[in-house]
Amino acid sequence: MLRNVAALVCALLFFYGVPMEWNFADSWPGRVAGLTAFLAGVGGLIWLTARRINRYLREPQATGGRVDGMLLMLCVVAMFFALYYYRLAVHYPGQFEGLETRTDALYYTIVTLGTVGYGDIHAIGQAARIATMVQIVFDLVVIGSLLAIVSTGITHRLEVAARRAQVAEPEHGTDDTRNPRPEDPTGDR
Repeated sequence: MLRNVAALVCALLFFYGVPMEWNFADSWPGRVAGLTAFLAGVGGLIWLTARRINRYLREPQATGGRVDGMLLMLCVVAMFFALYYYRLAVHYPGQFEGLETRTDALYYTIVTLGTVGYGDIHAIGQAARIATMVQIVFDLVVIGSLLAIVSTGITHRLEVAARRAQVAEPEHGTDDTRNPRPEDPTGDR
């Protein structure tokens, strides 16, 4: 729990502290560099997500660390997209309606993650819409993996408890022929 809170605080400090003044958007090479950076970031997220999912598939019973890892992954995905949305809104003003600050970008990212969509901030440009669709796919994969990890952990614990109950049953003597009940002094059974 403490590790997750520390990771969230560090991610927020990074999000609000990283300088965003550099602008390459006015030139063709700058646009290619921006697109390349976005694609490299998405590639990195794909790699991280695939790595987390593969670790889970190799050892599905170890849920504790896997849940932490997926929560951290969710935090990384949210910060990546929030930074991208903010840069997109600042350097290409026609991409979003209502997105003006870093907090707006983080809010939009979390609202998209939660599939709430209040409508106060929305993508109107093609680049913003494509990035939002990519984020939705990531969100579905990461949240789906997190749910699979948690449900597998719960199922595993229930199966272990059921096996323990089965093994313990004969020892406690539920069968009347092996462990008869003591007679009731009143003669009633």
